[in-house]
Amino acid sequence: MKKLFRLFYIISLFFAFGLTVSAQTPRTSPTPLAGNDTGPIKTFEVRLPVTVVEKKKKKDLVSGLMRGDFAVFEDGVQQEVTFFTDEKNNPPIYVGILMDTSSSTAGKMDFSKQAAKDFIYTVTRLRKDKAAFMTFDNEVTLRQDFTDKLDLLDKAVDKVKKVGSQTALYDAVWQFSDEKLRNAPGRRVIVIITDGDDTFSRADIKDAIDIAQRTETTIFGISTKAGFLGTVPGVEAGTVKDKGDKYLAQLCEATGGEAFFTGDMFELEKAFKKISEELSGQYIITYRPANQNYDGRERKIEVRFTDKVKTDKYKIRTKTSYRAIKDDLR
Repeated sequence: MKKLFRLFYIISLFFAFGLTVSAQTPRTSPTPLAGNDTGPIKTFEVRLPVTVVEKKKKKDLVSGLMRGDFAVFEDGVQQEVTFFTDEKNNPPIYVGILMDTSSSTAGKMDFSKQAAKDFIYTVTRLRKDKAAFMTFDNEVTLRQDFTDKLDLLDKAVDKVKKVGSQTALYDAVWQFSDEKLRNAPGRRVIVIITDGDDTFSRADIKDAIDIAQRTETTIFGISTKAGFLGTVPGVEAGTVKDKGDKYLAQLCEATGGEAFFTGDMFELEKAFKKISEELSGQYIITYRPANQNYDGRERKIEVRFTDKVKTDKYKIRTKTSYRAIKDDLR
């Protein structure tokens, strides 16, 4: 009996020692199955559409720059650039036109519809880019999914007949970015045609900026508030007029885009041409953040020239930050 007890005692010590050794030995996690979020965190990268313009002339785009002309900084620390393309090799554009159909647009509906059509024809390059069309008022409605068939987009715009009661601009940006642009295999762009403030969204401007940055979407805004019907007497086109316009400008600038405040058809056509030229003349810079932790913090981005002469002559525009959270992007 004593021998049997000693045998069990020795076996117990052996297993205890074995477990102790095992606990000190690092183990490799098994490879996760497809679609499983558990397992090792993959490295992530940030893609930046970059626009360069001359400082003096302001609107003149600068072409012919190379990878070595740029340096990327995140929170003040220079990052590793992993990929670069210029205007000759840029990926296709996936652009969503989001048109305001709230009650205040009733008198200018025909104008807004024509503006949406003109923009689609100006920006979309045949057999390369794709466009989609969405309207927003108190409801957000996808009228036409991404397509390169311009006749389908024309029909979708023509079918818009009624206006709604409110303006859910930020909800429209959130929904389109999240549902349609998240996995678009190219450059992601939203163009907003609106004449008013957001009055109905559950999302706010911070939410709209956040989802656009997370989905690598650049936003351009076209405010039709002034000029067409004298809706804002005494206000000149081309100026930021009120809180709504300031928020529109903030939304665009934070994502690397620009807001335009138009006063007539001529100014609108200039805005369309400017956006079209900018999209076709962008540089795409991709970098791998040194900090690969999904810590949820907002990280500041700055793209600089490596050459002082270029710094003095040119201005860079791109998105200014992003939030480090895990997202399902291709």
